[in-house]
Amino acid sequence: MELRPILSTLRRHKTAAALIVLEIALSTAIICNALFLISNRIERMNRVSGQAESELVTVRISGIADNKDAAAITLNDLQVLRAIPGVKNAASTNQVTFGGSSWNSGVRLKQDQQQTTLNATTYFGPLSLLDTMGLKLIAGRQFTADEYIEWAKLDEPNAKIAIPSAIITKSMADKLFPGENAVGKAFYSWGDDPIRVVGVVEHLMRPNDQGGPEAVEYSMMFPINVPYEVGGTYLIRVNDPSRRQEVMRAAMKALETSGPTRIIDVEDSKTFEQLRNEYYQQDRAMAWLLVAVCAGLLVVTALGIVGLASFWVQQRTRQIGVRRALGATKAQILRYFQIENFLLATLGIVIGMLLAYAINQLLMGKYELPRLPLYYLPVGAIALWLLGQFSVLGPALRASAVPPAIATRSV
Repeated sequence: MELRPILSTLRRHKTAAALIVLEIALSTAIICNALFLISNRIERMNRVSGQAESELVTVRISGIADNKDAAAITLNDLQVLRAIPGVKNAASTNQVTFGGSSWNSGVRLKQDQQQTTLNATTYFGPLSLLDTMGLKLIAGRQFTADEYIEWAKLDEPNAKIAIPSAIITKSMADKLFPGENAVGKAFYSWGDDPIRVVGVVEHLMRPNDQGGPEAVEYSMMFPINVPYEVGGTYLIRVNDPSRRQEVMRAAMKALETSGPTRIIDVEDSKTFEQLRNEYYQQDRAMAWLLVAVCAGLLVVTALGIVGLASFWVQQRTRQIGVRRALGATKAQILRYFQIENFLLATLGIVIGMLLAYAINQLLMGKYELPRLPLYYLPVGAIALWLLGQFSVLGPALRASAVPPAIATRSV
């Protein structure tokens, strides 16, 4: 099949051909970036929190007034919660992953350092917190009982209490001490005294996305006992994930009985699964919206190709009949239209790739999105090539069915 007749025909129908090329180019550019954004959203939604999410529930409480016995009440609450059938462990904490708000602090490697090395979120709670969360300790050790500080003493005016130790995430350790064992190293964060790293956990997400994708696991734990008033959250780990709702209801009932000076926030007491789903609700909605946009663009592009090919078949019916009378086979006629579409699609895809890169540069500047990986371009190209060949197949089959006798009919 020679290209000269195809190119000659396209030159005679420049406007129609240009419209299809433009449509394919725009579809390629938008679909490449949309697929990249969908991939980013899915990657966000599948982030590893590092915790035993399927076993965790949170119970939110609010104090009616300041309570001097808050620490003692918290200790009693935890004993009550651990005694509930089906509970593996329980802890009070200042914040939870997917909770939205977070406690953040700058981290320095030297006492007199002017610019912080990174910004990390800070979790604290009793000795049971690490086990309750289900964190995986990959280096060092857990806190010891004698390292713990009471929040009330730390919160006193002009308090000069130093944080003796910290457990940090692997991501934070790699950033602070690249290529080194972080255990035994020190950093500065709260105050002017060094805080020594005693352990490293594999993963622990921040409660929110502050700091961007790179900082999502810049997290540290301090040995601080917090009363229920700080953070207002009890974290409960269950033995059987199927009993989470049952255990949560039992926990709220037990807390109501043991502490009449608190309010149980029933609507804010949730499983970790619910917290994750709500936290990523907008990401999920955006991903489905982009899927719908891609599907709509593909349908519109397919309809455009079908419409143009059908129009050309109708316009060239006599010409096709002449070719059939001169000996052209059905396969040759079919291949003619497929090659013609392939040429138009290729030109559109090349232009679309350049547009995709330009759109990505714009998104990087406006919304701080990462650079579009090059492998998304061939993915989009293959999708549009296949779409073009599939869309032109119907009109091409009709063209190949034109009988040679049509050439002898009068116009």
